[in-house]
Amino acid sequence: MPSVYIKTYGCQMNERDSEAVAAQLVTKGYTLAPSETLADVILLNTCSVRDFAEQKAIGKMQNIAAETRRARPGVVLGFMGCMAQSRGRELIDQLPDVDLVLGTQKFHRAGDYLDEILAGRRKQIVDVAEESGSEATIREHLLNGSAKKSVSAFVSIMQGCNQYCTFCIVPYTRGEERSRTIPDIVAECRQLVAAGVREITLLGQIVNSFAKRDIPVRDGLSAFVQLLEAVHAIDGLERIRFTSPHPKGYGDDLIAAYARLPKLCESAHLPLQSGSDRILKLMHRGYTRERFATIIQKLRAARPNVGITTDIIVGFPGETDADFAQTLELCREVRFDNAFIFKYSERRDTPAAAMPDQVPQEVREQRNAALLELINGIGREKYDAYVGQTVQILVEGPSKKNAARLTGRTRCNKIVLFEGADRHLGQLMDLKITRTGSFTLYGDPAIVNL
Repeated sequence: MPSVYIKTYGCQMNERDSEAVAAQLVTKGYTLAPSETLADVILLNTCSVRDFAEQKAIGKMQNIAAETRRARPGVVLGFMGCMAQSRGRELIDQLPDVDLVLGTQKFHRAGDYLDEILAGRRKQIVDVAEESGSEATIREHLLNGSAKKSVSAFVSIMQGCNQYCTFCIVPYTRGEERSRTIPDIVAECRQLVAAGVREITLLGQIVNSFAKRDIPVRDGLSAFVQLLEAVHAIDGLERIRFTSPHPKGYGDDLIAAYARLPKLCESAHLPLQSGSDRILKLMHRGYTRERFATIIQKLRAARPNVGITTDIIVGFPGETDADFAQTLELCREVRFDNAFIFKYSERRDTPAAAMPDQVPQEVREQRNAALLELINGIGREKYDAYVGQTVQILVEGPSKKNAARLTGRTRCNKIVLFEGADRHLGQLMDLKITRTGSFTLYGDPAIVNL
């Protein structure tokens, strides 16, 4: 059977989609190639959040096409994901060597379409149509990427987004919100736990919007908190995480869940985007800086050790020095553990792309550097405070940069590296932190596990 190589750009949802496609193809008899040079099928799962991600994927495909068409003309080339959804046939018009363009509601069709192309029944396929029920089709897993035992897994609970932030193309590439049922999600989680998974991360574009139109509030609990309770009840599951929520829907029932559900890790990724109320309104975010700060205060009251990370955009159209100063001020006040900082990128057909007062690129660069310096400084202080402390980690596997070390994460989502052995894989371990790196902790198990 043919071999396939999938390269993924973008978010954790894209990573999860790629894993599901790979698992689907393995079930059909495909093998997973270690690199594109050895693959019969090369798929790029694309991102449209920023122009840089799109250009990177297009450039990569141009290079692959030039190489494979010269040396291996039979290789099948395909785009999947958000850019495929957004651009559709335009990608084949631009790159005629591409054989497959698969939209965000069509990942489950990948195997059948590749079979048709490889058998010569169809030359090129473009499918970016909407498909009812597609939110429940992403179930397959390749644990640890290669069917090996893994201790953590992502579970997609919904697709799409109804928020329509003015800077964001996602509602146009992922469609409107469509949620799976709680029994369906719990069944998938149970299967994963039976396969050795001990930590599950629930995924959604705005995860705390889960089924809010389908499942009524019960005993003061939103549909998402009802889901958390159902997953929490699974025997053998040690940890639950979720990403990414939206501040607008961060209710008191969700905050209270951190205090009463011990498996729910004290970790929250809560996108801020801007510290200026004026810019937040232009972004169509639906909350104020005061509301955001209040959520953080309540989270820290519920779980004092909670780790909080965020996303921030600098250089949004119309952002003045005063607006940016308010973002810096709020970051000093909130003191995030880390932040993903993005220079605003115009996305076609989004309202922000047509807004007046586009910020010059050099100003975006300057603000990005200034905010990064602030976030890094706060992060160093927070991480240095861990030295000498004992933390619990779930050991996930070898470090990506140094296979001689093992890596795991604390409950508040700090990466910890340590010298360990294969017997530690999958264990919950206590480590004493001995030093820090760049948003990394280093621990010694011998000190506490004699």
